[in-house]
Amino acid sequence: MAKFDLAKLLSENTYPGRGIVAGLSADGEKAMFAYFIMGRSVNSRNRVFEAFDGGMRTRAFDESKVVDPSLIIYNPYLRFESAAYDADIITNGNQTDTIYYFLKAFPDDRRAFENALATREFEPDAPNFTPRISAILYVDGSFELAILKRRDGRCLREFFVYEGVSEGQGWFLSTYEGDGSPLPSFSGEPIAVTMPEPEEVWAALNPDNKVSLYTSVRGKVRLFNKNLGD
Repeated sequence: MAKFDLAKLLSENTYPGRGIVAGLSADGEKAMFAYFIMGRSVNSRNRVFEAFDGGMRTRAFDESKVVDPSLIIYNPYLRFESAAYDADIITNGNQTDTIYYFLKAFPDDRRAFENALATREFEPDAPNFTPRISAILYVDGSFELAILKRRDGRCLREFFVYEGVSEGQGWFLSTYEGDGSPLPSFSGEPIAVTMPEPEEVWAALNPDNKVSLYTSVRGKVRLFNKNLGD
């Protein structure tokens, strides 16, 4: 399958918004996933990523500049652990918590991810109606991606299930196709991409609009925060 160079793809798009990529390193031994956020407004840019035991949160860099925290402060990543299985949950909003609690309530149901997102829809930020993008990665190498977006005034929920990937390959999903007014929602299936090193992903993001990047390579976490000088 043809793959796009993820770094090139990002460098040619000034505003993909928020993005998730999941896959394997070139040696095929390292599970990799990443999540980044970008911003055009002062409120969106006023953020940093902060890791904690079992997850990662966004927080305001300058509390005095916060206008509306409802759609910018959340847990993008949570680690779920149970007797049934372990999983990594990555999303662009507070649906991370929704998925986590569904998994906790129904640990034996592999449809808990989809059922959780059936209770949610796109963000209420008219006129953009930002899609909610989500991923869940299982220890066996399989993973699922989802996007909830507005179409004809309704919520379209799309789910993509992958039983694994080849060495050096991943799948990429973002909130937007690019910049615009209103912002155009991502369309089509997730994009097959290469899996570059974390610093290459960070360097490829538009320097004016990038805010933060979280990467995990076989459990080794790295955080990049523009507001902290990264």
